[in-house]
Amino acid sequence: MVTRTRTDAQRALEIARTVPDPELPVLTLADLGVLREVETTEGGGVVVSITPTYSGCPAMAEMRADLRRRLHDAGFDDVEVRTVLHPAWTTDWISEEGRRKLAEYGIAPPGRAPQHGSGPVPLTLNAPAPRVPCPHCGSADTEEVSRFSATACKALRRCRACSEPFEHIKEI
Repeated sequence: MVTRTRTDAQRALEIARTVPDPELPVLTLADLGVLREVETTEGGGVVVSITPTYSGCPAMAEMRADLRRRLHDAGFDDVEVRTVLHPAWTTDWISEEGRRKLAEYGIAPPGRAPQHGSGPVPLTLNAPAPRVPCPHCGSADTEEVSRFSATACKALRRCRACSEPFEHIKEI
């Protein structure tokens, strides 16, 4: 008989924190802020809570499978992965380590997401263009080439200073 302890919860958390994001493998789910909580149950199970980056994220099934596989491989037989939708994920949940990794990988990390209070959200027809520094040379003289890149959460940009194209994770 295996007795689950606080150490098991810590070990499960440490394992879950190493699972890479399937779309941005330079980041872990923890770096991305998708991993919300890991806890153990009295029955010896592990419950992992994750929040999708957006409601239609096609990578969610792969994230759940990767978390289950890693925890099963570490000896946790009963693993449940829950999807938590509230509060909604925001790019502000990307860790500083994650932002550093993105820039080193050549992807411009998002700036701070727009802040909204409760109630109606005011809309403007012409949102100001974001200032996105080039992850290659640091120049702020960049332009958006396409609102969408390899995934819906990224835009394709080009640096006017060094002429290198790069992706930018959009702020949400």
